[in-house]
Amino acid sequence: MAAPFTYTNARFGTVCTFPDEIFTDRQPEPDNGDGQQWLSADGASLICSGILNIDDDTPKGFVTAEKASQRPGYKITYSKTGKDWAVLSGLKDENIFYERRLFGKDRVIHTVWIEYPPALKSKYDALVGPITSSLKGP
Repeated sequence: MAAPFTYTNARFGTVCTFPDEIFTDRQPEPDNGDGQQWLSADGASLICSGILNIDDDTPKGFVTAEKASQRPGYKITYSKTGKDWAVLSGLKDENIFYERRLFGKDRVIHTVWIEYPPALKSKYDALVGPITSSLKGP
């Protein structure tokens, strides 16, 4: 197995480590430089990014707002919060998603988002833990 790839976002210092033999298709970085997306050949995607916490959002506040969301095709099935982190999982447009956010002291929210088709659940469920636990801020 190849060594995992570690991405560090130049703007926010967000760090994620993942197997780049699976997430092989690196997408162009957005103009604002807030993160990066990678796609896999089998339909999964991974996003590692940061955003400014301009509303002083908290882990509990974030989870509460997401659970109340009325977006079509979006359903939270699992959530957990800690002092400075939140985790969500559920369904988005027929795909399974897993999101971890770290609420940094630098007023930046560091995020990793993994999305994959339900048919690939066993493959990606095994990757979600190691990838999301690699999320760090500066």
